[in-house]
Amino acid sequence: MRRPSRWARRVLRSVGLRRLLCCAIHLYIRFVYATNRWTVEGADVARRLRAEGRPFILAFWHGRLLMIPMAWQRLAPMHMLISAHRDGRIIADSVTYFGVRSIAGSTRRGGSAALRAMLKRLGDGDCVGITPDGPRGPEMVASVGIVNIARLAHVPIVPIVFATSRCRVLTTWDRFHLALPFGRGVFLWGEPIDIPPDLDEDGIERARRLVETRMNRMAGEADRRVGRAGAVSSNTNSVLRDAPSGRSSG
Repeated sequence: MRRPSRWARRVLRSVGLRRLLCCAIHLYIRFVYATNRWTVEGADVARRLRAEGRPFILAFWHGRLLMIPMAWQRLAPMHMLISAHRDGRIIADSVTYFGVRSIAGSTRRGGSAALRAMLKRLGDGDCVGITPDGPRGPEMVASVGIVNIARLAHVPIVPIVFATSRCRVLTTWDRFHLALPFGRGVFLWGEPIDIPPDLDEDGIERARRLVETRMNRMAGEADRRVGRAGAVSSNTNSVLRDAPSGRSSG
């Protein structure tokens, strides 16, 4: 992994520069949203769950994080699990402009405090956003953490993805999709994935693969709809070919 440049380290260490950067990121997201023609499919899933008073976990890949706040549109109180590293704090400070609060930690390491915080928020009826491949990958490979949180909290997982016709894919571990203005965009919401609370180890792995496969298929479909078919990595396509096509009971 490449070390941050001197300029990047200065931004990360300076409170004033970090605030300026976060404001700029927030304004860029709004600019991209305003200048693209968007199609939204499946948003009634989230609205239905909220109308029933049910919290849920919103799942999206780390590389497809940028435009997710615009899909959420303050539907309900949202707490996003974000790495406690300094670069993670930039994301956390940026999403506050959209009414999204953060929980420091990850589903892979140092997760006990984060787990308690997420279970409390979900128990209070709020929603939690998780990137199941964060904070360091592998890209578009889900960890079991999201399954265990859903299992313990007795809440479903709702996958979501975005794609834009004009996009720059960065050479980061997550192949971050930097959406560009003046094109077409799509948000796809998936059906809820219910996780039984009494799963054994094999059941947890099957649920993890279901979440991963569903999210990757949605990413491929979103790319296809904006004319970017094949944008999903070749490694992910291999996983999709090998994975069974399961459906949730929800």
